[in-house]
Order: sequence, then C-alpha cells, then structure tokens
Amino acid sequence: MGRNVEIKAVLRDMENARRRAAVLSGSDGERIDQRDTFFNTTRGRLKLRAFTDGSGQLIYYERPDVRGPKTSTFSIAPTPDADAMCRVLSEAFGVRAEVSKVRSLFLVGQTRIHIDRVEGLGDFLELEVVLDDAQSESDGAGIAAELMRKLGVDDSQLVHGAYVDLIESARGKGSDRRLDDAGG
Repeated sequence: MGRNVEIKAVLRDMENARRRAAVLSGSDGERIDQRDTFFNTTRGRLKLRAFTDGSGQLIYYERPDVRGPKTSTFSIAPTPDADAMCRVLSEAFGVRAEVSKVRSLFLVGQTRIHIDRVEGLGDFLELEVVLDDAQSESDGAGIAAELMRKLGVDDSQLVHGAYVDLIESARGKGSDRRLDDAGG
C-alpha cells in the first residue's frame, strides 16, 4: 500500500492558486477530467476513477476525516475499461455517489498539487505529499504546510473528509460535515 499526507482546502481565488502552482512546478499543469464513482463499503472508501479516454483506476483508501493534514493509505489498480468495471462494481456493491471534476495537476517534488473544480461544490486545492518508507507523517505534514503557505492557503480554508462526503452533506445525507465549516 502507498502512503501520502493530504490536505484539502476551499479555494477563494482559483486563478491565483493556479498561477502560484505553475510557478512552483515550473509547468502549466495538466488538465484531467475525472468522474469518481464511490461504492458502498464497510470500511474505507472504494472508488472507480474514470478518464475521458475510457480508462480508469480502481482506488481503495483509508484516511481519517479530520481538518488539516491527514495520512492516507491506498491501493490503485488500473483498468482499460472503466465503464465495464463500473457496471460490475455497481452490481456487487451499489453506488454511494459520484463526483465529477476538472482537475489541474501540478507536480512539485514529491507532492501532487490538484486545483479542482468539483461539480456541485466549487473550487478546491488538494495536496498529496507521497511519502517514502523512511518518511513520517510529520515530515509530510511539514511539506504540506510549506506548500500551503506558498500557495496562499490558510488553515481557515481547510475542510474535513472527501469530496464525496461534502456532496452528501450538501444533499442532506451523511454526516454533519459541511462546506461552511471550512469558511467557504
């Protein structure tokens, strides 16, 4: 299983964040259109990420739902046919929810910076600091904190949970995590 430290934050100014991420990464970023289908599970989260070319990734992950840096463990399996995989998993587990987004991906060292426009939710920044075996959670949290500062994101913008949790909360389902908890 892989490990990363992640933060998610509401963006107040997407273009400013995108400009800063481009400077930090030395690139214009990569646009990725994604549809994540989340399946019912008894623990963790299981999602199928579908791309516009028809391929996808089956991703299982476990992560606490806390504001600020959080460590995630994950496993990823690629699939050449996301639609067929989605049909099978939907029949087996049932669909919890779908999340559609347009993502701009920037790479800075061991960190994936995501500038996301999430359908029905708005604009977000997500940092994923991919940890190697010798690094601790606090190492990853330190890297994330420094990048947050450089990207102009403060603690008041941080959110709990995953996009799927925010969508369920916005629809009145699930837990009491809401976007207004994040100041946005």
